[in-house]
Amino acid sequence: MAEEKEKKGFFARLKAGLAKTRDNIVESFTDVFGASHIDDDFYENLEETFIMADMGYETTEKVIEGLKQKVEDSHIKEPAACKELVINIIKNQMSVDDSAYDFENKKSVVLVIGVNGVGKTTTIGKLAAQYRQRGKKVLMAAADTFRAAAIDQLKTWADRAQVDIISHNEGADPAAVVYDAVAAAKARDTDILLVDTAGRLHNKKNLMDELAKMRRIITRDYPEANVEALIVLDGTTGQNALEQARQFSNVTELDGIVITKLDGTAKGGIAIAIQAELDVPVKFIGVGEKIGDLQRFDPQEYVNALFADFDEDRSEIDMLIGDDM
Repeated sequence: MAEEKEKKGFFARLKAGLAKTRDNIVESFTDVFGASHIDDDFYENLEETFIMADMGYETTEKVIEGLKQKVEDSHIKEPAACKELVINIIKNQMSVDDSAYDFENKKSVVLVIGVNGVGKTTTIGKLAAQYRQRGKKVLMAAADTFRAAAIDQLKTWADRAQVDIISHNEGADPAAVVYDAVAAAKARDTDILLVDTAGRLHNKKNLMDELAKMRRIITRDYPEANVEALIVLDGTTGQNALEQARQFSNVTELDGIVITKLDGTAKGGIAIAIQAELDVPVKFIGVGEKIGDLQRFDPQEYVNALFADFDEDRSEIDMLIGDDM
């Protein structure tokens, strides 16, 4: 019951956080689907609505093309009949495979990547606290040695989450921190080792070399561990977040995405764009400062939150945001 209550509370916060995005979409949708017939103007207006929500051009094109195909296949004539189709096309583009969270139930080393200011350290702290609450043995590694503040912040979160941390001094070799953290994880029979990494995109070669060196150490010294690379992105930055993800994906393999600060943004469509364009699943989203405000990403709930106030008729809303066709 407590878990169900927490999930409902998170959905309420997610819905509230996406209100600005939803208001833009709902207002435009009312006009678009109130048109008299399906024509080029209908598709152009729908495209503009999605781009304004920061869904991105490529993602929007995929949705529009998918809709055109369904309209043709089903011989649909009325714009209003396209509403459910559009919502389900978006949902299908955001599906997350059940295996996305397998790493949580294995001996895992999680490399947490992202530029400064996106909420990377906070994400590590929240994940650590949640895993510990679930009975996992958790260890942190402060491998962002480029900034003393990053080490101090992670130590604060380690204390708050009541987990151990491996750290060196500012300016130390990040790979040396990982080396010591891996040894400690093995010796302590740790379930999940969370590694904070530096996010210096201005020097891609150094970053690439640094991450590659970390992976080599983990593979060599901890071959039984699963390696998971999560990139943390700030949802309020919209297309800039997508560009950061693109740049990091050119430097290292990414296994999942964490989108933070989705509370109060008008750019909520970015979660759809990032997943659809990079083909990397969004695994966690954050809507606040509390530990419970970071949750697994549920595509169905996310789209439901975006379109929650689309119609005043509750029965029609239930139909629109129900199970995929």
